Amino acid sequence: MIVYEVNVDVGDSVYDAYRAWLSPHVAEILALPGFVSAEIFERRDPPPPPGKRALTVCYRLLDESAMQRYLAEYAPRLREDAMRRFGDLASASRRVLESLEASNAPNV
Repeated sequence: MIVYEVNVDVGDSVYDAYRAWLSPHVAEILALPGFVSAEIFERRDPPPPPGKRALTVCYRLLDESAMQRYLAEYAPRLREDAMRRFGDLASASRRVLESLEASNAPNV
């Protein structure tokens, strides 16, 4: 299992518009091959810079090949869409994590 984490700092002036755009954006990504689930969080720590709000989206993908396919075939267009809509008022950083152990914890 791969976790693809996208951390975004969004300017207060476009936060509502960004949130309205984000849910359909995440749904579009979940329809792509290899994506299993996603969850949107408001990030509290570390706190965002003044005048911004912090969001994190955690996507779960089946495997590394699904991640590589996303990066090669879909990510450039999707990232360009976000840049066109929000420009410098939203900045993103990303991490890719690979699960080493299966969790036995119940789904909450």
